[in-house]
Parts: sequence; C-alpha cells; structure tokens
Amino acid sequence: MKRTLNIAILLVLTLGLFNAAPAEFYNYDTKVAVIKFKTETVDYGTITQNSDGTRLFSFTNTGDAPLLITKVKTSCGCTVPSYSKTPIMPGESGELSIKYDTKRLGAFTKTITVTSNAEGGNKILKIKGNIVASK
Repeated sequence: MKRTLNIAILLVLTLGLFNAAPAEFYNYDTKVAVIKFKTETVDYGTITQNSDGTRLFSFTNTGDAPLLITKVKTSCGCTVPSYSKTPIMPGESGELSIKYDTKRLGAFTKTITVTSNAEGGNKILKIKGNIVASK
C-alpha cells in the first residue's frame, strides 16, 4: 500500500515538472500566412471554341508571415497553371493564371489545388464554363 502511494506521488510530481516548462518554450508569437482569394470559382460563361482560355485568380496574403506557393495541381492536362515562385509578403497581392484548352467543345468543370504554407492547408479552386463551336 505504501509503495503504491509513493509511486502515485512520484508520478504526480513528475507530470507537474513536465507541465512547468518555461515561458520561452511556448512560442506565443507564431506568425502564419493566410491566403485570401477574391473568388474561388471562375466562370468562363459561354465562350467560342479556340478563344482565349486564360483567366486569373487574384489573392492577398492577409496573414503576418510571407506566403509561399509551393505547388499548383490541376485536375487534368487541359488546364495549365502559372504562378510566382517568390514569397508574397504580408498585405501584398498576387495572381494565379489558369489557361484552359478551348479547343474542346461542351461544358466543363475543373479543379485547381493550391499547396502553400498558408494556414488551413491546401486550397481548392474551380473553373467552369461552356465552349460552343465558332460560326
């Protein structure tokens, strides 16, 4: 009984020491990047075949750390992204250019996955529209 009590007291004291870490150990001033897109869906509307398929997604870094986009992946090879590889500082804006292959006819909906160091992880963007034959 005495041994069990001693082990319990030792355990409580040990756990108390682990929880009593110095204030410097905790980083309360953690800075994060936050990516805020003007819109997360770009609607091409109805466009004619072989017209310009380039559209822009505008965004701002509303966080307090530099934003770095590391990868942009599209749902198919018919959509080609272009973006800056340099950091976007807090308060600054940037653009993500998407070029869709307008040779294809019919309605389309595609997704773009943006990987960055921003809070919240990956961001999913969408493009949609309808391509009709040129007259």
